Amino acid sequence: MPRRKRIFTKPDRRDPRYDSPVVGHLITKVMQDGKRSLAQRIVYAAIDRANEGTDTVDPLEVITRAVENSKPRVEVKSRRVGGATYQVPLEVDPDRSESLAMRWLVTYARNRKGTPMHVALANEIKDAANNQGAAVRKRDDVHKMAQANRAFAHFRF
Repeated sequence: MPRRKRIFTKPDRRDPRYDSPVVGHLITKVMQDGKRSLAQRIVYAAIDRANEGTDTVDPLEVITRAVENSKPRVEVKSRRVGGATYQVPLEVDPDRSESLAMRWLVTYARNRKGTPMHVALANEIKDAANNQGAAVRKRDDVHKMAQANRAFAHFRF
């Protein structure tokens, strides 16, 4: 008998303008206090602003590139073995890696004080699309941590 609850996956929510699950997920991450329409305005303004200087046909290319560049491949999880706690590197599930990437993009955009949220999110998306910025740095830190603790990979179960 499993010790944890059964995991129910929700259907992916698409956004009304682009009909994209990636943008729908980003809107949900940006949303606070259930204000979805405000989150939609912020994300759409950020996408428009991120695409201003580029001549790409697909407006979602920049955002998908930013999410792909911020996705972690491996992460560390704590495992308790014989009274000691080890940081064990594990591969990340694709859904979790996308969720982490978007969470980091939104979190570091919120930490950019003094600018409106749509401008900060657009700048963070541009930086991540160019393999720069705080979200990509966070991904690199997670990868370094996993690389440093690869000696404990045999504790993976």
